[in-house]
Amino acid sequence: MKSRSLLALLLALSLTCVYAQSAADLGAGDQNRKASVWPLTPTTTEAQAAQLSARFLTRFHYDAQPLDDAMSARIYKAYFKLIDAEKVFFTQADMAKFAPLKTKLDDAIWNQDLSAPFSIFNLYVQRAVERMTYARGLLKKGFDFSTNENYTFDRKDADWPKDQAELDDLWRKRTMNDWLRLKLAGQSDDEIRKTLDKRYAGYIDRVKQLDGEDAFSTFMTAYAETTDPHTDYLSPRAAENFDIEMKLSLEGIGAVLQARDDYTQIRELVPAGPANQSGKVHVGDRVLGIGEGDKGPIVDVIGWRLDDVVKRIRGKKDTTVRLEILPADAGLDGKHEIITLVRKKVSIEEQAAKKKIVDIKDGDVTRKIGVIELPTFYSDFGARSEGDKDYKSATRDVAKLLGELKAAGVQGVVVDLRNNGGGSLAEANSLTGLFIDKGPVVQVRDAKGKIEVDGDDDPGMAWSGPLAVLVNRGTASASEIFAAAIQDYHRGLIVGEPTFGKGTVQNLIDLDHFSNGDSEKPQFGELKMTIAEFFRINGGSTQLKGVTPDIGFPKNGDAKDFGESTYDNALQWTQIAPAEYKTVADMGAYLQPLQQMHDTRVAKSPAWNLMLDELAQYKMMRDKTSISLNLAARETERKQLDVMQASFRTRHKAIDGSDASLSDDRSLDDGLDANERSLKTELKAESDAKKAKDVQLNETAHILYDAVGMINADPKLAAEVLPYGGKFSSSYTAAIAPPATPPAAPPPAVTH
Repeated sequence: MKSRSLLALLLALSLTCVYAQSAADLGAGDQNRKASVWPLTPTTTEAQAAQLSARFLTRFHYDAQPLDDAMSARIYKAYFKLIDAEKVFFTQADMAKFAPLKTKLDDAIWNQDLSAPFSIFNLYVQRAVERMTYARGLLKKGFDFSTNENYTFDRKDADWPKDQAELDDLWRKRTMNDWLRLKLAGQSDDEIRKTLDKRYAGYIDRVKQLDGEDAFSTFMTAYAETTDPHTDYLSPRAAENFDIEMKLSLEGIGAVLQARDDYTQIRELVPAGPANQSGKVHVGDRVLGIGEGDKGPIVDVIGWRLDDVVKRIRGKKDTTVRLEILPADAGLDGKHEIITLVRKKVSIEEQAAKKKIVDIKDGDVTRKIGVIELPTFYSDFGARSEGDKDYKSATRDVAKLLGELKAAGVQGVVVDLRNNGGGSLAEANSLTGLFIDKGPVVQVRDAKGKIEVDGDDDPGMAWSGPLAVLVNRGTASASEIFAAAIQDYHRGLIVGEPTFGKGTVQNLIDLDHFSNGDSEKPQFGELKMTIAEFFRINGGSTQLKGVTPDIGFPKNGDAKDFGESTYDNALQWTQIAPAEYKTVADMGAYLQPLQQMHDTRVAKSPAWNLMLDELAQYKMMRDKTSISLNLAARETERKQLDVMQASFRTRHKAIDGSDASLSDDRSLDDGLDANERSLKTELKAESDAKKAKDVQLNETAHILYDAVGMINADPKLAAEVLPYGGKFSSSYTAAIAPPATPPAAPPPAVTH
């Protein structure tokens, strides 16, 4: 939910991006942006897209604001925050030269003259190359780690260096810290030089691969996010990726890709995808070249940025693509193989709803608790509007899973919405309907103040038994709509941390539909614009406040840097009149004893107390803003940390047999960037993490275990806490079996 930065973009060009990996073989287009032409200059299309976006934002945004000098100053600030958030590239002298542009960016947009923001971006590229070149030069003679210097790595509140000398000193300390981290991890000086020189050279290469679309997208993101935190501009390639994220399907070969050194490597294969079914493509293989069709020339893609390789591999289903592969088990001089694949429609099941059953045993009693993990509220709007009976939908998938859990005899259900950042507003509405008979779910107020109440009109429930919704700080938007409705109806228990606090609705505007261009290829991009605010059925808003759990878990300490309250321009909390609804149960009837049983249990739980200790360690590390550059001091700190981490791993092993630790990716430092580790090491770490006991999920399931026990023991209590007095039939065939004719798709409102 945070704003993007150029640093994040550069990392995405070299690392596996969660979204890019899932979409690694989507869409069409094969423009080679490997070598950009400098200086970057805006195109006429981009200038038109900027002006068109401004027309929408100044007229139809929920909180429409004029694009004037005052807005220009805010855009100016946001633009530099995206480009140089850590203030490590520009000096105060640079900023003084740019200062006259502070009130000129509105004119740049209205007059379709983007030379000013592009000049800033071009200097950023120049400065980034200069800084990395300077850092490479420092590696030749090494560093003296006997001094008592400190390096302040958290510079979000710092000023830009006053001059070149101060900037050089800052980069000297940054490079010293990189060296020291590798030294503490056991690398020799020669190995360190080689590692860092390769790292910095790679950074330079990625900076030089930035193109005009990157420059334009960054500037437009600054403008869009200045209006409110969740309005965004999506370039044509970003819009394509967003579409795939919503529909969870693509047309390609079914391979997850990541960049490693100069190569694009196969990180994962989708089981039902063409690449996996061919039996010829394997995890770890490197893609050296790509050819279109049976006879198209093989284009060398070594050194390309990841999204360019992705575009070459993407394409319409039933078309042919040829890959020149260097097998994983072959050296760099190994024999190349040409593999021919036919693209197909591939489902991205990793982000789809999943189920499992947790057996909770307490004394001699064991109960089955069903768990549904929902990473996002997805919906294939296009397939639905075209009448596809098998269109992808979070609600349809969850309904099917609920049917399977009921058939398996579960006695309670946990809906796990941790880190679910939202998605389709319609899906949040319809998914709530799986757990209530019918009634309002959410109230939506548009820019004119008109309020509409959306709800579930279909009678019946897919699950009428005990329910818990597990949330955390990453639970946002559509997830908060669902959790709030469940809480307001007293339909189930909300368990976990306070949620993100996003209470606004966005709609997608395809700018190409409003342009005068006649190109079939998307050129203008899309605007994800805030058009409304949603409210709970009790009249309150989730904006800023989020959803407060009925049973709270320890906070992870991210609230000061993550969440709606961290945005300077977030809308304020407000409320409206409640909708007409009736609670379906009374969770308060057994909330206090459930809380007491929870408190008693976790107080003596080794797993829970280990989690608390790891959270305390994480918070301590996270709150640090500077670090010593003295070798002896760092060695002492490292030894203390190693002892603590060893203790954590020993405790994990005793609890669940795994070596995984919550702090493994936060405290144990090998000094390497992610793409510098072997793929085998990365995959093993991910596998170990998945095997580790999910303490919070297990405790949530145990809370439902207690609830079931109380319900079974007290018919009067059961009538109070079960929906509709426990008399409701839980059969809901309409939700499990899709209708013969899918209903018309609603406008693609999203609450990301």
